[in-house]
Amino acid sequence: MRAPLAAAALALVLPLPALSAGAPAASASASPAPKPLSPAETEKALYGLGLAVANSLEVFALSPAELETVLRGVRDGAAGKPKAQLDAKLQQQVNELALARGQQAAERAAAREREAGAAYLARMSKEKGARRTASGAIVIPEKAGTGASPTPADKVKVNYTGTLVSGRVFDSTAQRGPAEFPLGGVIPCWREAIPTLRVGGKAKIVCPPEIAYGASGTAGIPGNAVLTFEVELIDVVK
Repeated sequence: MRAPLAAAALALVLPLPALSAGAPAASASASPAPKPLSPAETEKALYGLGLAVANSLEVFALSPAELETVLRGVRDGAAGKPKAQLDAKLQQQVNELALARGQQAAERAAAREREAGAAYLARMSKEKGARRTASGAIVIPEKAGTGASPTPADKVKVNYTGTLVSGRVFDSTAQRGPAEFPLGGVIPCWREAIPTLRVGGKAKIVCPPEIAYGASGTAGIPGNAVLTFEVELIDVVK
């Protein structure tokens, strides 16, 4: 489910999974220089850095004692006095550990998602206005649209944010701008749920794993994960 190489496992910024492999990337544009962060914002950003590190370590399925060893390496490296150099041999050992632990970590994550997902689906199905599609997707309207509804054969333009049951965001158009893709190339949950919306409408779409990424998951999404998308249907692209 995750790349087994240490370079991928330790990356602090991981590529977000696209709903469609053929979804075009937003065009790049010049960004203004970032403004300095306040002390409170810096503290929050540093905490986020810690969360990013923790996420990147999931593949290793660390015990508490092993985590302490990792933190010791971080402290020694930050102080400029590591007891070993991250040379080719040590890098290979990290890779081998990731390979050995990856399946165990994936199984743990999938078990957690399966347990949490059942209760979450039951709760979301009781939300005001919630309705189920034929395959079990839950659509919770948030704003009624006034335009046309797409068909499963159409291409759509949307804004969306996808989260796991834990609330962790695994994909979002917030930073890169609206996405366009044919509904025939996305997960079954979307192919069934998006046509229930009208252009201009917004909804929360809850996808059981069977019509999302299943028991195996995909990059950044554990197996058995229930996915929730906040979706705005901007247009049906002709």
